[in-house]
Amino acid sequence: MTFGFASSAATTLGGSADSASRLARMLEPAEWAEAGIPLLRNPREVVSGLHIRHQPIPSTAVVAVLDHEERLIASASFARRSVLADGWELRNALLAQLRRVIPHDLRRRAPVRTAVLLYCRDGDERWTEEDGAWMWGLRDACTLHGLRCGAYITLTSGGWQVLGEGRGGRRPNSESPPSGFADIVAGPGPVPLRTASGAAEALRRTAAR
Repeated sequence: MTFGFASSAATTLGGSADSASRLARMLEPAEWAEAGIPLLRNPREVVSGLHIRHQPIPSTAVVAVLDHEERLIASASFARRSVLADGWELRNALLAQLRRVIPHDLRRRAPVRTAVLLYCRDGDERWTEEDGAWMWGLRDACTLHGLRCGAYITLTSGGWQVLGEGRGGRRPNSESPPSGFADIVAGPGPVPLRTASGAAEALRRTAAR
């Protein structure tokens, strides 16, 4: 498996001690691929569902919790404000969102629910230092909330990509409008869902049913 690398003004780190600390709080693609992250059975369905619920734009992160059957049971979206990509700050932001939408599983002997992260950003599908910081933050937030660390997915103008797996698609992308909400809520039965996002109020009411 091969990975491309890209840098930007937002993710270029200097040579100071503070920069060295930030570099330590990120995961390289090889580290992520070797971490035993569980594969999504249907990544396109997960991505499409989160895109419809949260309608992310660049610099928006969507963290979601899936049950053992890969059904969405909680999700939240928020905009990243910091200029520099620091895994510690991103971990804290993810943990705050998880605490808003779902209780922790720290009392369990082993995680039964999985958290995945969809990050909408500019650029192409190549790994960036910002992606590495998100990976580190997701892994740490999952540990602190008693969840299994799941997939990290980027959403760009070229489509979506599950980093570390080589799976992706052209739609949805950061520029495509959401499709019908009914497509993702239809199923064998209702699933309780907690959602916190900037989506339209009508979508939030539907998701909460």
